[in-house]
Amino acid sequence: MEQHITPGPLSGTLTAPPSKSQVHRAVIAAALAEGTSRLSGVFFSQDISATVSAMKSLGAKAVSDGDRLVITGQRPCPPEGVTIDCGESGSTLRFLIPLALLSGKKVRFTGHGRLMERPLDPYFAICESCGISYEKTADAVSFCGTLRGGHFSLPGNISSQFITGLLFALPLAEQDSTIELTTEAESVGYIDMTLDILRAFGVSVQVSADYKRYEIPGRQTYCPQTMQMEGDYSQAAFYLCANALGSHVTVLGLRPESSQGDKAIMSLLERFGSPLRGITLDVSQIPDLVPIISVVATQAEGETKLVNGARLRIKESDRLATTKDMLSRFGACIRETEDGLIICGKTPLSGCAVDSHNDHRIAMAAAIAATVAEGETTVLGAECVAKSYGNFWEDFKSLQQK
Repeated sequence: MEQHITPGPLSGTLTAPPSKSQVHRAVIAAALAEGTSRLSGVFFSQDISATVSAMKSLGAKAVSDGDRLVITGQRPCPPEGVTIDCGESGSTLRFLIPLALLSGKKVRFTGHGRLMERPLDPYFAICESCGISYEKTADAVSFCGTLRGGHFSLPGNISSQFITGLLFALPLAEQDSTIELTTEAESVGYIDMTLDILRAFGVSVQVSADYKRYEIPGRQTYCPQTMQMEGDYSQAAFYLCANALGSHVTVLGLRPESSQGDKAIMSLLERFGSPLRGITLDVSQIPDLVPIISVVATQAEGETKLVNGARLRIKESDRLATTKDMLSRFGACIRETEDGLIICGKTPLSGCAVDSHNDHRIAMAAAIAATVAEGETTVLGAECVAKSYGNFWEDFKSLQQK
């Protein structure tokens, strides 16, 4: 699918879509709770639908009604040899592997796009230390064995999804557990979201101030809850950055007290200032913001350096390479480094044809860049936004001035 965008500022009011990260976590916790939970404000993106379907494969029951989801949970109990399709959702895959290992059954995970290329090495190391068998092929990964708890040592500079997966599973394990990170934790905001959901569902985890040690009592019980999902700072960031480029969009539904890591977009835009000036930014805690931050940087005076973003190379696309490709097509001055990007501004942008590389965040960032470009822009593969924000193009068009 193609989207054709004429330049010009956006204007209007919209409500931020529900936080995908929070919904993932709430769905999983509800599916583990012994009883019925009710979640409101759920948006069924492809990733969220994958998680709901996967938890049903592990034994939960889920019924949707509009933006409401009623889940009756239980301890994971999949059929022997079940195959769980995670779509293109890294969160679904990495959150569910430890949960499946609680059952002692053989479970096979599949996915689409680049999902099965994304690293699972931390889980393979755990399997080897715990005597759990696994098999990895080009299009699937299978596990057979039981996760009983114990001590787990992981590097901190991996995706926080591995830590979250263990934090969901270990409270249900037979033994008490500890997780120790050997290096500084990255994407701490996402770990905070996991801890918030665990507390809300009655699960106890003790975490050190530096997020490097977690103590998890085993044999706990998740308690059912009724929850309203909060707005997503990751998706709202596209409109907030559009405002920094001259648009006038009011975004409703964002909770100022949120633990979402991408709430950092508010302080980042303050750092860019008005008028915009280049900054140096460590993106290790906010990798999902890199494409749209890079768009802002093209319109900032001076040099912007984005560093410590090596993990961006194993997202839905190599996001350092695809962000560079996208902005280069617009005529921006941008180059890659081993772990980041350097953008020199201020640079006039020209309308162009942009390949989304099947990456939702590249497509949405390109749409915002198009608002300040000279001439029409065409986004190729625009349907990829359905992964996280299926209504993006409808919302975007509603904000374009007629």
